[in-house]
Parts: sequence; structure tokens; C-alpha cells
Amino acid sequence: MKSGDLRRLVVLRHAKSAWPPDVADSERPPAPPGRRDASAVGRWLREAGCVRDLVVCSSALRTRQTWGLVAAEFAATTAVIQEARIYRAGAGELLSLHPAGVRIAIVCDNYSPHLTTKRCQRVGTWAAADNVEIAYTPTNSSWLNRIEAQVTALRCFALDGTDHTSHKQQGSMIRRYIIWRNKHAADERLSEVVKRANVA
Repeated sequence: MKSGDLRRLVVLRHAKSAWPPDVADSERPPAPPGRRDASAVGRWLREAGCVRDLVVCSSALRTRQTWGLVAAEFAATTAVIQEARIYRAGAGELLSLHPAGVRIAIVCDNYSPHLTTKRCQRVGTWAAADNVEIAYTPTNSSWLNRIEAQVTALRCFALDGTDHTSHKQQGSMIRRYIIWRNKHAADERLSEVVKRANVA
């Protein structure tokens, strides 16, 4: 590849995994629905013309088997590097695998938790110092955001400032909140908390 040529980064999460008893996390295989999804992803990549020059794959079993199912859909002959260091790796570990002069792109699956705002520049400062580009997805792009906003409201109305003596007591408080919330979905205070959480 010549300098200046356009390069494409494809970030692929492992397929939905199974949770067999007494099996180490690194040895969990893909579950049947995940296996079907991995094959579908392989077909999509083939149809989209996403030909890969190199695959860097975690050493975890579910990750290796996911790539095997994906690759089987287009007879891939792509070179694969199994890298134990990216299993459960944080940003620092991932950066250590590349020369300092190589710019790294981190693709976030949820905009809000990673957003650098005027109030907190920690993410932006870290990224600039380590030659990292944060690839934000659009606000509210994650399907979880709608759920997270409701959990934020639950915490605000039912849990903040409390010191429950047992899980049973805490569970009772949460159940009472849910009953209240379902009867007062249009409550202005509730709507304001959810709105703030959705755009945080």
C-alpha cells in the first residue's frame, strides 16, 4: 500500500456468546444465534466488497470462532494475527501495540459517555497527547441510550442519597418508583431528567 492511499478500518465485535458453566471467560464459544449472525455478517461483508488485508483478532475463543464463521462466507485468505494482548485490553494496551507515529482510531459505540465537553477535557487531552482520533457516532445512535436515560431517572428519583440496609429494601424502592413512573410518564421533572440524559 502506498503512502496516502485510502485505508479502511472495519471494527467487528464477537458474536453473541454462550455462558456454559465452569468455563473460563476466554473459552466461551459463540451461542447458536451468534453463529447465525456471524455468518450473516460475512455475507454482508462479501456483498459490500470489504476485502481485508489483515485481521487482528483477540485470542478469546468466541472472537476466533466468530472470525472463522465470517471468513467462511467469502473464502477469505486474509492474514490473521491472533493477539492475546487485545483481549480485555484498554486504550493504553491497544496503543502500546502500535508505533507512536501511527494514528489510532477508536470507534465509540455510544456518543454520550465519551463526549468531550467544555466542562471536561480529559478525553480530548488524552487523545491529543497519544495521537488518537475518537470516532464519535451520532448522538443517540446507540439503541441503549433510550434505556440509559430511564435508568438515569430511576437513579435520580429512587436511589440518589439513599442508604438502603438490604437489597430487598432497595428493590422495594425501585418497584415503587416504577409504579409511580408509569402513572406519571408526563411529569415535568421526570421529562427534564430524561431529556438531559438523552443529550448528555
